[in-house]
Amino acid sequence: MSKKILLVGSANMDLSMNMLRVPEPGETLLDDGGVAYLPGGKGANAACAFARLGGHSVFCTKLGADLHGQKLYSYYKDQGIDTSYVKVDHEYPTGLAVVMKESSGENRIILYPGANTMLTAENAQEAFGCAPDALYLGFEIPFAIAVSAARLAAARGIPIFVDAAPASEDQPLESLPPMEIFSPNETETKAYTGIVPFGTEGCLRAALNLCRRVKCKHLVIKLGSRGAFIYDGKHYDMIPAFRAEKVVDTTAAGDAFTAAMTLRYLENGGDIKDAVRYGAAAGAITVSRKGAAESVPTKEEILAFLERNPV
Repeated sequence: MSKKILLVGSANMDLSMNMLRVPEPGETLLDDGGVAYLPGGKGANAACAFARLGGHSVFCTKLGADLHGQKLYSYYKDQGIDTSYVKVDHEYPTGLAVVMKESSGENRIILYPGANTMLTAENAQEAFGCAPDALYLGFEIPFAIAVSAARLAAARGIPIFVDAAPASEDQPLESLPPMEIFSPNETETKAYTGIVPFGTEGCLRAALNLCRRVKCKHLVIKLGSRGAFIYDGKHYDMIPAFRAEKVVDTTAAGDAFTAAMTLRYLENGGDIKDAVRYGAAAGAITVSRKGAAESVPTKEEILAFLERNPV
């Protein structure tokens, strides 16, 4: 039976802008790279990942009463996501992310959260009626709502998985209950700790600092092309990244990594190293495609990739 994962998180429409490079201050550039509106949002990207990877994906989010919201709701239904707890706000627009993608595949993102800011603790509490096997959280929603949802899960004995983005140094991480996995990337780790997680020593210093604030069974620091650093309070390990067959767009790679890692961890009995390798394969496939939610691979694609790229 597939694992039922409740996601309390963000939903955005992405305005994806392809360009040779980002202009300098005061500079105007002409570019024919193209623009497109695509489904995005860290919560939605993970919800799509869980559905494509064979999980039972239940999404709790809030959309605006606008055309973007209508299109996203239909998209989620088409992806096989349970939308029973997708709510509509009639005052704020659907969240919008402006994604500026350079020819190198790197991106810069500006987020206008809109209706995401109106998600409530009551919305999250209602969503627990689905009786999930796990709770998955991100921080593109109000931090207080993420904490409220985490405490509801902890009170029910439901394991909690957190993709710790976006990060702010003033977020009270200490208010979160014990979690199964807490996973920031290198930029977020620096924001939380002031330490650049470069090399084993830098990663370990950052991990020790974070673990004084966060109660988690496993800390997984995503390091992009350098892999991932794992720490459980006693032991650490570095899991190398897979070489992507090509790099087209890095948007949603971290979302795909964390979601795939989470589902694999739930399915394999808690083998964190195997779960991280599975997540790394998902991320390597995602960067080879355009878009956010649409770039996330299926379970079959990840297994085929792992067969082509044995450890």
